[in-house]
Amino acid sequence: MGINIVVAVTDYDWYATLRERPELTEVNFWSPSPRGFQALRKGELFLFKLHAPHDKIVGGGIFAYSNTLPSSLAWEAFREGNGARSLLEMRERIAKYRRGPLAVETEFEIGCRVLTQPFFFEESDWIPPPVSWKPNIVTYKRFDTDSEEGRRLWASVQTTRSQRVVAFEEEPARYGEPQVVQPRLGQGLFRVTVTDLYERRCAVTGERTLPALDAAHIIPYAEGGTHSADNGLLLRRDIHSLFDAGYVTVTPSFQFRVSKMIEAEFRNGRAYYAFDGGRVRVPDREEQRPAQEALAWHNENLYRG
Repeated sequence: MGINIVVAVTDYDWYATLRERPELTEVNFWSPSPRGFQALRKGELFLFKLHAPHDKIVGGGIFAYSNTLPSSLAWEAFREGNGARSLLEMRERIAKYRRGPLAVETEFEIGCRVLTQPFFFEESDWIPPPVSWKPNIVTYKRFDTDSEEGRRLWASVQTTRSQRVVAFEEEPARYGEPQVVQPRLGQGLFRVTVTDLYERRCAVTGERTLPALDAAHIIPYAEGGTHSADNGLLLRRDIHSLFDAGYVTVTPSFQFRVSKMIEAEFRNGRAYYAFDGGRVRVPDREEQRPAQEALAWHNENLYRG
């Protein structure tokens, strides 16, 4: 069974900004309008092609996730991984492609296609688009590696990437049959995934004001925690700070607990004690809920009881 490959159109500035940041492990290929994207499965290949006059495929990445976000949250999650050096610059680029007037100082929603393991070809290795590509395509086109054209595209990318020592995580995917690649989860992808899994509401308070919410690691990344959804909770920012400091926790049975140390040290905390003993909201699907092992670790190693 083949895989899908998307070739999507982008501008030179987005490409050039990211090409200068080889340390980035994830990038946001944004859409100026808040459109959904269902052309790829997680782990399939997403390539980007420059507008004319360049008109070549210049790099790509492994498709990991798609959603819509306020532009400010997309900037907070991926920063320069959005192909810009500031939020204002990012909004100015988006405004060029939006229909109708747009005040770049105000908030608006955009489409996000999150790519991991991004790679960028040297100009001498840029790939011409497939022969079926039409000049009037302004967004993207999908190719299937079960087709001759799709398989040729796959082979061209693998050969070019191997020459530049930019490889897939799995060697068979690089040299053998086309196959899905497991995306490497990063901080930005962690944030947007957890935000969506919790339906953009704080797990404790139900707060919906998106700028006031954070994706919290249960086991801190510095302590060996991962950027996986089962190591995350969506929390209001003040509660996130208390969670990281051990003044609150969530038990393996999803009960919110508040340490007596808040009262002892700060002579305050009434607003937090009101939630003590309550059950936190978690995703419906069991595999997306916080791992009991992670919650137990937080209870035993961080919570100040």
